[in-house]
Amino acid sequence: KKIGFYLKINISYVLLHSSRKTFSNVKVSISAQWTPSAFQQNGSTSSLSPGETWEENKLFADMGEATLFLGALDSIFLFSYAVGLYISGVIGDRFNLRYVLSFGLCGSAVTEFVFGTLTEWLQFYNVYFYCFLWVINGLLQSTVWPCVVAIMGNWFGKSGRGFVFGLWSACASVGNILGAFLASSVLKYGYEYAFLVTSVVQFAGGVVVFFGLLTSPKEIGEKGIRTPLYTDSQRPLISDDEDELCDEYSIQQRDEEPEPQPKAIGFLQAFCLPGVIPYSLAYACLKLVNYSFFFWLPFYLSKNFGWKEVQADRLSVWYDVGGIVGGTVQGLISDLLGKRAPVLAISLLLAMGALVGYSHSPNNQLVNGALLATTGFLIGGPSNMISSAISADLGRQEALQNSQEALATVTGIVDGTGSIGAAGGQSNAEGIKSSPYLILLSFSN
Repeated sequence: KKIGFYLKINISYVLLHSSRKTFSNVKVSISAQWTPSAFQQNGSTSSLSPGETWEENKLFADMGEATLFLGALDSIFLFSYAVGLYISGVIGDRFNLRYVLSFGLCGSAVTEFVFGTLTEWLQFYNVYFYCFLWVINGLLQSTVWPCVVAIMGNWFGKSGRGFVFGLWSACASVGNILGAFLASSVLKYGYEYAFLVTSVVQFAGGVVVFFGLLTSPKEIGEKGIRTPLYTDSQRPLISDDEDELCDEYSIQQRDEEPEPQPKAIGFLQAFCLPGVIPYSLAYACLKLVNYSFFFWLPFYLSKNFGWKEVQADRLSVWYDVGGIVGGTVQGLISDLLGKRAPVLAISLLLAMGALVGYSHSPNNQLVNGALLATTGFLIGGPSNMISSAISADLGRQEALQNSQEALATVTGIVDGTGSIGAAGGQSNAEGIKSSPYLILLSFSN
């Protein structure tokens, strides 16, 4: 049963990220569609039909303006995503997680279809409409992550959480890889088909979640995961001796009277929990680096090295491959050590060197791919750990014994703060080169 649940919750976020990644993978094609062609810019339009002249659909005078707008859309998405995370976490702790999750998946799929496919089919190009859609998309997508982390926390106890969550949080990277291959496979037909394929698949995933996902073992009469009976306020939050706790969980037996439904925690109370603020600030810097690669890597590879967009899309997946391995391995190591912070600190220190090395990468796809995988291992690993395993630790610490329903709220705070940090650095692809300094800020927090 856990395997079936694990696959459903994994696939749901894989599909969300594959759809989110599509915008990154088609930026070159979109910017070309929004600007005059080289012939049109030189004043030669005699070979073009009236329907193909640049006056019909141009949004911007040149590629530079289009690139700035693409960066602005990234920032708009992340700001609305951050605001939504603060709200969605609270909603997720008060309503059925399955309904909130499926609503976010299906609603986001429809929004992306309208943004990338319907507007192109109708030849409707409008800056304000694009901005409006991306605000809505950010709000809808923000409902997903707090819900899936809360559901995972309901099914899996703290013992081994670093490995389980590290492996599971790799679903974001798997989604990025899937999105890159889906987009590159249909890009020759037009960027609108990349949005069409990923949005349809995501919508189908939302329907499956609505009808088939169990949010807690209690829904089928099984034992639930509870926090320890005793308190130990002197114990470090992230360096718990997990083995000593495993046998001391209070489990509601089937023949016992059901316990009262725990009340959801307040937003400010969750914000002031030990560890929430420092990890949120660290994640703000780290997510800025991670999302600079997420939003701009294919565009950067195409423009900086002159590679075709399809080649850049497929090469960029090595960053996510490194992130998958990094999140899993570092989560396992943190479980074996019984501590998260030392693993994060070492990885972030090494990441600064990896970023400096990547900023001087030669025009060679093999070398670039190897450097991307190394960078993804050292950045994606800590990012996955903070956003999943550590958020789950923070949302189930001993201070919450009388108010269990805090996991989604805490996750929303951590990821929302991270998204605010990420939103500030998405103006252009050159942000990739300034990433080492942001890693230093993350480490200092």
